[in-house]
Amino acid sequence: MLYIKKFIDKVSHMESKQNKELVISAVDARGVRDELSKLLSDLHTLTSDSTKTEEVIQVEIVGGKFK
Repeated sequence: MLYIKKFIDKVSHMESKQNKELVISAVDARGVRDELSKLLSDLHTLTSDSTKTEEVIQVEIVGGKFK
């Protein structure tokens, strides 16, 4: 998450200087894109795993007649 952290730092610096534009290199832009894609993919995997319905197994034990 190095590129996302760098992006957040650059945006914070831009805001502190009250600039209206932020320019980042193509390498940084690709890094942010790749890291966001990975995070979204991981999130999708985690949420799809948790929404799976669990199989219900019903067990019935019959003891017969007791005397």
